[in-house]
Amino acid sequence: MTQATRTPPADAMPPTYEAALQELEQLVSRLESGDMPLEELMGGYQRGATLLQFCRDKLAAVEQQIKVVEAGQLKPWVAP
Repeated sequence: MTQATRTPPADAMPPTYEAALQELEQLVSRLESGDMPLEELMGGYQRGATLLQFCRDKLAAVEQQIKVVEAGQLKPWVAP
């Protein structure tokens, strides 16, 4: 199996925050272990940066919803 089939392309985001976090943790583990061939390091780093931004965006959206709830203005949450 090639790396391309194991790692989704940078534009394919996991369906949930939890799935993105799990993929990010696995990717970081592979990057830190030194098991990743040099040719794949840059792609892995880019995918990790994309997943990190995805997770940050999800957390920011939830944080904003919490601020709205705390202000007494319950509004429907719309995922980014």
